[in-house]
Amino acid sequence: MTQIPNIPPFIEGDEREYRDSGIPSTVAIAGHPLHPLIVTFPIAFLSGAFATDLAYWFTQDSFWARASLWLIGAGFTAGLLAAFTGMMDFLKIDRVKKHSAGWIHMSGNVAAMFLTLVNWSLRWNNVEGAILPIGVIISTVVATLLAIGGWFGAELIYRHKIAVFGTSSRNES
Repeated sequence: MTQIPNIPPFIEGDEREYRDSGIPSTVAIAGHPLHPLIVTFPIAFLSGAFATDLAYWFTQDSFWARASLWLIGAGFTAGLLAAFTGMMDFLKIDRVKKHSAGWIHMSGNVAAMFLTLVNWSLRWNNVEGAILPIGVIISTVVATLLAIGGWFGAELIYRHKIAVFGTSSRNES
């Protein structure tokens, strides 16, 4: 028989959530939640932009500056779609709003999207000049926010069983 893990006090846990079958996502195709799938794209693009910013910093090769611009643009565009699907779950699933993980995940990713837009607009007409130092700083902060937001998104899925295949009501605790 599976035992419920001992949860450290700094992470919220509810034994009832471990025992239920989970709460399905509000944005799904054939029951498969879209948000966890879609977020892989902005995470990859914006983490890639951080890497290409560092590559530009070390090489001064304009290729890396152009790559960063494209990755930031693609990351922001994909991030809008990911944000939409995530916000639908945030607004419609009560369990998400009941846990600090939901609020941290949402606010961290909103901040990352705002900073990404700022970063993209700074580079639009100054592809190479905007990278050092401010572009690298913003890319570092965005990558960090995405890592933290991703951690708390995983908390929602794996610890609180949100946006999984399940039968519980969206309004359950």
